[in-house]
Amino acid sequence: MSAWTWLPAGPCTVPACVTPPSRTAGPLRRVVRVAGVLAVVLVALPWMAVARRLGGESLAAATMAQARLLLRVLGITVRVRDGFTVFGGARSPRAAAVAEDGPALIVANHVSWLDPLVVAAVTPCKALAKSEIARWPVLRTLVAGSGAVFIDRERLSLLPATVRRVADLLRSGESVVAFPEGTTWCGRGTGVFRPAFFQAAVDAGVPVRPVALRYGEAGGALATAPAFVGEDTLLASLGRVLASRELEVEVTLFPLLAYEAGVSRRELAGIARATVSGDLPRVHEVPVAA
Repeated sequence: MSAWTWLPAGPCTVPACVTPPSRTAGPLRRVVRVAGVLAVVLVALPWMAVARRLGGESLAAATMAQARLLLRVLGITVRVRDGFTVFGGARSPRAAAVAEDGPALIVANHVSWLDPLVVAAVTPCKALAKSEIARWPVLRTLVAGSGAVFIDRERLSLLPATVRRVADLLRSGESVVAFPEGTTWCGRGTGVFRPAFFQAAVDAGVPVRPVALRYGEAGGALATAPAFVGEDTLLASLGRVLASRELEVEVTLFPLLAYEAGVSRRELAGIARATVSGDLPRVHEVPVAA
């Protein structure tokens, strides 16, 4: 496996890209949200421990319920859309949109620390999480309890083993969500999709599901408050989320990408990135219930 840019840096910074919400929550609402998060965490810790022992569908259901509850108490509305994209011509010679369900490598653009929660709230999956999360109080327990795979971006030598671990999960019937930009953006654009973890899908013989995440305020305006970019801190980003009165996240689930034998991970990464960023024409969108 060839080397890749292990620690990519996005162009987004808090001063340049992040703006406060146009409508802010009052002090009482913020206190209620903090109390709600603490309550969910206190319930989730033992609940996830039991679900982890049971494994399988029990763990998947517990992870999804935990993610939905945390988003709800944070005041975030999740809206799910089906994205239907045309693939054709020289731009995607060995990929096609298919509709079958089953395990898949889910790849999404990366905006916020909320992203794994958002994806987990709408589809059963295990997250590929950066090892830094293991140093975050409380979150590390919740993330580890959901069966997440941790990736140490500072130790390139561990990359092949992590890819094999993801491939094993995919072979066993688990879907895994990865954020192949390798860093966060503010939501106004997307970075290059790094190809390394697309190899796990190729090795396991499973399709890739592109997912687009867009945070907004009521009315559709782009919201950058949830972003976690540059030298930002988790507490600062959390504070902006708590202060947002009406925060929404739109999740567009695109059809699975099936591919022929011999396709390269770089080709898959390029097609997935083009799909998520909107570079390929989108001919139909249907809102569905969250």
